[in-house]
Amino acid sequence: MTPDELSRVLSAALASAVADGTLALPADAVPASVHVERPRQREHGDWATNVALQLAKRAGTTPRALAEDLAARLAATPGVKEVEVAGPGFLNITLDAAAAGEIARVVVEAGDSYGRSEALAGQVVNLEFISANPTGPLHIGHTRWAALGDALERLLRAAGADVTAEYYINDAGTQMDMFAASILARAKGEEVPEGGYPGEYVKDRAAEVLERRPDLLDLPAEEALRVARELGYEAQLAAIRRTLDSFGVHFDVWFSELTLHESGAVEQAVARLREQGHVFDSEGAVWLRTTDFSDDKDRVMIRANGEPTYFAADAAYYLSKKDRGFPQKIYLLGADHHGYINRLKAIAACAGDDPEANIEVLIGQLVNIAGERMGKRRGNALYMDDLIEWLGSDALRYSLARYPADSPLSLDGEEMVRQSNDNPVFYVQYAHSRTCAVDRNAAGRAVRREDGFDPALLVHETETAVMGRLTELPRVVTQAAQLREPHRIARYLEQLAGDFHKWYQECRVTPYPDEPVTDTHRTRLWLNDAVRQVLANGLHLLGVSAPERM
Repeated sequence: MTPDELSRVLSAALASAVADGTLALPADAVPASVHVERPRQREHGDWATNVALQLAKRAGTTPRALAEDLAARLAATPGVKEVEVAGPGFLNITLDAAAAGEIARVVVEAGDSYGRSEALAGQVVNLEFISANPTGPLHIGHTRWAALGDALERLLRAAGADVTAEYYINDAGTQMDMFAASILARAKGEEVPEGGYPGEYVKDRAAEVLERRPDLLDLPAEEALRVARELGYEAQLAAIRRTLDSFGVHFDVWFSELTLHESGAVEQAVARLREQGHVFDSEGAVWLRTTDFSDDKDRVMIRANGEPTYFAADAAYYLSKKDRGFPQKIYLLGADHHGYINRLKAIAACAGDDPEANIEVLIGQLVNIAGERMGKRRGNALYMDDLIEWLGSDALRYSLARYPADSPLSLDGEEMVRQSNDNPVFYVQYAHSRTCAVDRNAAGRAVRREDGFDPALLVHETETAVMGRLTELPRVVTQAAQLREPHRIARYLEQLAGDFHKWYQECRVTPYPDEPVTDTHRTRLWLNDAVRQVLANGLHLLGVSAPERM
């Protein structure tokens, strides 16, 4: 019996009490599902609920009396071994071995879909993350946003949401002109201009531009700068795409900021917000009155010289997302963008949206990874390519997704790749590879799942712990998606790996050489394979591989 099934049984018991007059509660007040959770202490049963405490007052009874009535109704339910009323009205529920063990079959038969749900079905989400300027390689900060953003995208989809992952290309503004000037200088063999981009990668971009346009240095100055800008931009964006591809991160939409300016979307955004009554003119400039919506100051959209601000582009971009049919917009921004939260929410409010429902701004904090390779720098940053080469995608993605986005991180690079149980990613991946080894050994001894499955045989305390943990994945996935917290998946996987390693030490899937194969061995193989499936599903949500051998 899964927690969802038990939840429905509890709801049915409440509905039955209302129907026979035992419970004076309106029928529409009976919850469609009842929250159940694993007790902290194993001796308190498999599942617990406080539903009696939640409903008793409204039903005109005491929590204890309601709990006792529910306990009597549940006792007659197939698969329920015992129901205990504890304290003021808690219900502690113990399942019989067969009902508890069925989770192994459920997981194996569900396969890749186990853990997925429709909890967020109907939600249409635009998830924007990284959005680095196309003026240089992705650095260590972008690596964290990539790991978190991609994991969040996977989680939201696993919970049923319709998600579009989007990269906003900041390809307008003076930084692009300076990038072009830096490329042109390197092409000439000169130092970059003051305020330019000094990184070694600029020499690579210059070489790529020269390969495509050998006549670059013969062009008039203005045209040479334009060519350097266009081709340098294309080359740098292609490099960013290659880096993300090697990290397993892919976007549905690459949205150019420049198109907002060239299409007139910025001017249209100003006009639309003026119609909403939030735009005003002052000192020759055009302003958005964001202070009406908790911003610390009103924001200039069009400067007195007629030039639009970055904020105006932000407003146009928000309206573009709205016009493209995204009721929910999630922005994952870097640590230096904390001040953007109120101004982006103010844009949403000025556009007629609910800033508490239609927009979320998540801030990822800074990260530092220490180790012997930290000195490998080009320019003044450690780039994602360097990190992938040094640590590998799996160690990077798991370690960066293992902590809340708003937690500053200081990680040890050498520890991240150490093959030790103290290294969380190794610990979890090793558990998966061990389940695969169990499968190989079982095949060698003719232990086959299809020859038998008796969940009532899964009675060892370590088996009970593993089965209980397996049942939790769907709820963990849903909560992680709803709370935008991928780290919950990593911590869950570590708990499951710990439960599995203990079970592996205590219970044999393959018989000793002089023993026959029994249904206990076959049933344990089902449990082993269920663990393998859940570990693989969880690692996939984090964008981390599930190796079969280590």
